[in-house]
Amino acid sequence: MTRLILGPFNRVEGDLEVQLEVDAGRVLEARVNATLYRGFEGVLMGRDPMDALTIAPRICGICSVSQSVAAARALADACGALPPPNGQHAINLMLACENLADHLTHFYVFFMPDFTRPVYATRPWYREAQRRFAPVVGGTTASGLHNRAALAARARWLELMGTLGGKWPHTGSVLPGGSSRAIEPAERLRLLAKLREMRAFLEQTLFGSVLEEVAALTNEAELQSWCERARGSDLALFLEIAADTALHAMGAGPGRYLSYGAYAQPEGGHALAAGVWHAGTQSRSALEPAQISEDARHAWLAEGPGAVPLHPTVGLTQPAPDKPGAYTWNKAPRLAGQVVETGAIARQLMTGQALIRAAALTHGGTVYTRVLARLVEMAIILPLMEQWLMALVPRAPFYLAPTLPDHGQGVGLTEAARGALGHWLRIDKGRISHYQIVAPTSWNFSPRDSAGTPGALEAALVGAALDSADAGPGNSVAVQHIVRSFDPCMVCTVH
Repeated sequence: MTRLILGPFNRVEGDLEVQLEVDAGRVLEARVNATLYRGFEGVLMGRDPMDALTIAPRICGICSVSQSVAAARALADACGALPPPNGQHAINLMLACENLADHLTHFYVFFMPDFTRPVYATRPWYREAQRRFAPVVGGTTASGLHNRAALAARARWLELMGTLGGKWPHTGSVLPGGSSRAIEPAERLRLLAKLREMRAFLEQTLFGSVLEEVAALTNEAELQSWCERARGSDLALFLEIAADTALHAMGAGPGRYLSYGAYAQPEGGHALAAGVWHAGTQSRSALEPAQISEDARHAWLAEGPGAVPLHPTVGLTQPAPDKPGAYTWNKAPRLAGQVVETGAIARQLMTGQALIRAAALTHGGTVYTRVLARLVEMAIILPLMEQWLMALVPRAPFYLAPTLPDHGQGVGLTEAARGALGHWLRIDKGRISHYQIVAPTSWNFSPRDSAGTPGALEAALVGAALDSADAGPGNSVAVQHIVRSFDPCMVCTVH
């Protein structure tokens, strides 16, 4: 048996290291290490509660709106505030803008370039993959054409944030009572033009058909039939590559999927449902936030009395860098003591998207189904953004100022691109006396808990083949594919 350490990973947000125990060319055990402690929860202690809206988004430059929304919802919960319908639509538009930019970046910049590695040079699709997805290198224009086009589309897409929220990242318009940036009727035309520009890129390059047709696919037979009609699309090429490289059999998840619910609606509920999907019984259960706990047994963080896993309302984030048995700065979040997976696949399973449910039923939560869920989500969300934009009522308020209490507590739950994000805060004497954050990658990249149960990625890596001939056995493309299918954001994990 051999021990390998992979890291730092490239094309990953933040610092990630993976330790593998290997035998006969396959992974026997994995331990995932978030290597860089940052301490935002400690920075927030003792501050004015509204400071959370400025400080928390600085956790991450690529999902700052998600952090803003979670912080604003925690403050709103503490004071009983509700945004007016216009404000809720505006916040959903900002959140969707950021999440779709993230999905686009994941596919074109983080995930697909791995299929242009020399190890795949003999595959029939290799040259076309290189032409479309090769990493962008300064001074070259012959390859990565769709990679470049996606980056240009993303840049133009994020111009939406200038109108919606003033700027991006670290947009400052998301508040407990709605959005401080009212959208004028004349501005709606410019926003619609930006939405249609992105729709054109997705329909012409990624999908090769209208978004509504992709969103309406119900099973893999329909998907393959659609693929014949959209053969030149990037999704069709991904499906060809996925079938040839057996991505459907790679990186199986725990079979339990958590969504906090995405895009809260003014009339109640969410555009994408909240809850837990159980693959074994093909059933869903209600979300019970009281069942969330964080186990710090293998984290370089202090444990509570009796080393009992703590709910975030009473959780601790106190560094203990010399702690025996620890190997990461990430705690181990659990739901009712169980490992769960979060992300686009969880949202689509909970919402009942027929194609993703059918694919997950056949293959499980694997590299293939995770990536497919993110792509399908883009086809679903952009039309919803068009609806939210048209639902804005001229001259109606976008923001209603709340009054924060001197004493209170609240929780803010939302869905970032990578999955379930939660902020828990307590206010005493007008100051933040407690703040805890559980990020999506905290769930997916968690270490072992007190019972020795590995986290979602740690378990998904077991059985992966170390078969890369282009960069040595420590850089197996199978390991790379599995890790990237979860799209880690380590800076959020160790906030």
